[in-house]
Amino acid sequence: MDLRKLKTLIDLVSESNISELEITEADGKVRIVKSDGQAPALAPVVAAPVLAPAPVTAMAAAPAPTPATSAAPAPAAPAGHAVKSPMVGTFYRASSPGAKPFVEVGQQVKEGDPICIIEAMKIMNEIEADKSGTVTQILCENGQAVEYGQPLMIIE
Repeated sequence: MDLRKLKTLIDLVSESNISELEITEADGKVRIVKSDGQAPALAPVVAAPVLAPAPVTAMAAAPAPTPATSAAPAPAAPAGHAVKSPMVGTFYRASSPGAKPFVEVGQQVKEGDPICIIEAMKIMNEIEADKSGTVTQILCENGQAVEYGQPLMIIE
């Protein structure tokens, strides 16, 4: 998929009521997500080496959504220790759909306990608590896209 085609797809998503578009072709898969009326961000799901420069450029060109998403949880962060996302991906509270969540609000956790999963490029990454304490807030919804450094949970 060439840059002109990607730009056309981004323009179409930004001008329409569509909030998310995923395209699969022989040379890779591209996912375009529009957030809060801002310009859509391009996120590679699986990309061929030829596509690598395009998603990096598109993501760098759309930094505005990150502060907007981080601004909402920021006031909650001082109430305790924020466990932050170590990567960009999709947040999951449980190991599989229908399974019991790793943690619930009010639950005690120890440092090193698994608290969630972040899926990045079809790889499930188990995220562990980096501090012992009680989970007081879960700041992300199941299946929500998260950014690097975005607070996921508050532990006191």
